Amino acid sequence: MIFRKLFGGAREAEAGAAIAVVRNVTIGRSVRLDPLAWRRLGPEARFRLDHDVLTVTAQGRIDLGADGFVHRFYTDDHLMLQVVSPDADGRGAQDFTLFLPWSSAWPPDARARRVWADRLRAPAFEDEGLPAFRRYWFGDADAIQEPVSFWEDVYDDRSGRHARRIYQTCMLFARDLPGEGRELLLAIAMEPEGGDLTHEVMVGIPLDIGEFEA
Repeated sequence: MIFRKLFGGAREAEAGAAIAVVRNVTIGRSVRLDPLAWRRLGPEARFRLDHDVLTVTAQGRIDLGADGFVHRFYTDDHLMLQVVSPDADGRGAQDFTLFLPWSSAWPPDARARRVWADRLRAPAFEDEGLPAFRRYWFGDADAIQEPVSFWEDVYDDRSGRHARRIYQTCMLFARDLPGEGRELLLAIAMEPEGGDLTHEVMVGIPLDIGEFEA
């Protein structure tokens, strides 16, 4: 995966800015996971992780306006803990997911970019080695649905003095597993300031608030 290479195009953040500490999670801290969060999903799950401690080395923030904020915590092996909150400091955090990288590619031409854009709009998504995932955002009401676009500010230290910006267009898909399990798929067209466009697929799981701690 190439997430670290994508964190290019550094710019100065606003004076006095500082990154949030969300449920005690921030750069330089470790997050301990309950491995039952993915082991209970059974052999059909594609999400597999061989360790239960994450060391956070980068942190992102997405401002969704009236829809709140997304806080992302990255590791050197490209795992991403994502938290959705109505407020910028994450105090009202209410949605938690954990994603690992599945595939990453640079589109070779305009046709490949168009094909990817069509895949993001479709009601289902498939990738090599994966079963079909149904669109989770917006449901299946319309055969074609526009994906979501936003800028993410990414920080490599806790001072918040430097932000690296990445423009993303993405769609979230999901599939139900036996019992009450659910697996997620995040498909992204990702372009950092001053960098190259890539197509990313991440596989994830929802986390309960008691399934991780820092």
